[in-house]
Amino acid sequence: MHKTGMQRALTQYGDPEFAVFLRKAFIKAMGYTDDALDRPIIGIVNTASDYNACHQTVPDLIAAASRGVMLAGGIPMAFPVISLHETFASPTSLYLRNLMAMDAEEMIRAQPMDAVILVGGCDKTVPALVMGAISAAVPAILLVTGPMLAGDWRGERVGACTDCRRFWARFRAGDLTAAQIAEVNGELAPTVGTCGVMGTASTMALAAEAMGLMLPGGASIPAVYAERRRQAERTGTRAVAMAAEGLTPDRIVTAGAIRNGIRTVMAVGGSTNAIIHLTAMAGRAGLSVDLAEVDALGRETPVLVDLKPTGQHYMEDLHRAGGLTPVLRELGDLIDGSCLTVTGQTLAQNLAAQPADHGQTVVRPASDPVFAGGALAVLHGNLAPRGAIIKQAAADQSLLTHSGPAVVFENLADLAARIDDEALPVTPDTVLVLRNAGPKGAPGMPEAGYLPIPKKLARQGVKDMVRISDARMSGTAFGTIVLHITPEAADRGPLALVHDGDMIRLDVPGRRIDLMVDEAELAARRAALAPPEPPPLRGYARLHHDHVLQADGGCDLDFLTASGEAP
Repeated sequence: MHKTGMQRALTQYGDPEFAVFLRKAFIKAMGYTDDALDRPIIGIVNTASDYNACHQTVPDLIAAASRGVMLAGGIPMAFPVISLHETFASPTSLYLRNLMAMDAEEMIRAQPMDAVILVGGCDKTVPALVMGAISAAVPAILLVTGPMLAGDWRGERVGACTDCRRFWARFRAGDLTAAQIAEVNGELAPTVGTCGVMGTASTMALAAEAMGLMLPGGASIPAVYAERRRQAERTGTRAVAMAAEGLTPDRIVTAGAIRNGIRTVMAVGGSTNAIIHLTAMAGRAGLSVDLAEVDALGRETPVLVDLKPTGQHYMEDLHRAGGLTPVLRELGDLIDGSCLTVTGQTLAQNLAAQPADHGQTVVRPASDPVFAGGALAVLHGNLAPRGAIIKQAAADQSLLTHSGPAVVFENLADLAARIDDEALPVTPDTVLVLRNAGPKGAPGMPEAGYLPIPKKLARQGVKDMVRISDARMSGTAFGTIVLHITPEAADRGPLALVHDGDMIRLDVPGRRIDLMVDEAELAARRAALAPPEPPPLRGYARLHHDHVLQADGGCDLDFLTASGEAP
């Protein structure tokens, strides 16, 4: 007989009845009655932290979700897991994403709950929670914290964090004074919540909604709106029903759902990070993401959402325009509407039940897209045998076909030390190369791919140049930037062979990134490579180093995938 409620996940004493007796004795210390303890238990993941502004509303969301659980006859149980904020995680939040996923998985599995509500928001927290829930195989429903509102600086709308980068670039170029950049700093994040542009947080929320992991409309509601709390209450109510139905993530995270997620990333002009996260989520479900298919989906999926950094608007504008619903409706048959969702109905049924579209300008018709060629493109070539990614919709279109000499930065410390050196041999045609910033090399593949424009060029008015690396970049960033070069340099990939002055050819229409050096010379360079750095000696750092997959495997730990190896 299937165990439910307090009978689930019993502590091992060799006497199950005693385990339940002891468990009830201790939980009654918090004032629960036997009547309460006989009801379905709904766990609620608590990711709040004083370091995490994206998650400052989590206590309110837990209260609202708990109300929904109780109204449906269940008992809510909030419990903590790791909280990750992009700017407060060293060396990078992706390094800790898998640790958070392990934490979520083990705590869901270890404690009695018939279903779980996953409360997340900031970049890596949504994929981490979903990855953990897929592996734990308990009915799960996602509740994101929601985006912040836009601010205002001297009459101009601004918001984290595309405008953070735009204004910082102006400051580096000498266009803004120290006093002005300080003023801007106080306006970029005027409320709590996730970044109000199409960064990784917004991208993953929208992709997760398209995959059926949250209630319809849940991705775009601003963090500070009352509707966000009403959504939390509805989520709590639905979690109780999911527990009764046994609606586990494996029934929702299917190949069709993953494709819907990728389509959505393309249509909203989403973050390059999303491909890594969707690949990792797929791997937990025993599925794989083929980069060739990602590119094919991108080629036929136009960018429809006019939102920074690809467009001009902010997430609150997308919410007022109807959120994800008009995007999915405009995509039409490109979306697999037969996929099951957390509502217990299909995605098509959910869309049919949403309000009719109304006049708005944020979501464009497919006949008049923001960008027709696909938000992201997948590149291959002798520099990236297993692939690389470029967000072509946020690049200088004149640089998408470009050849130039390399200036190589060996690692992040080298970049910091030399990027603004007046003697750096750079011109606008130079290709800036950063290596040893991948999953192993950094470690954790930091968002360092957005190499700054050298100051001496920025002062000349240079706004973009080709930059390539084995790192990532924030979804809020922009520019002609080739990322996720796989294998990474620290894994002895071809990026490790580039020398200053080598010609690099970028051909985005042809989907190529190549080092213009003959094979004999490359073989000689490979033979001369220094042995790899010794691994860390202990702790999570050693675990990460020894088991992290490359970008094409989602940067998960190999033994955490459904097969226990690279997907």
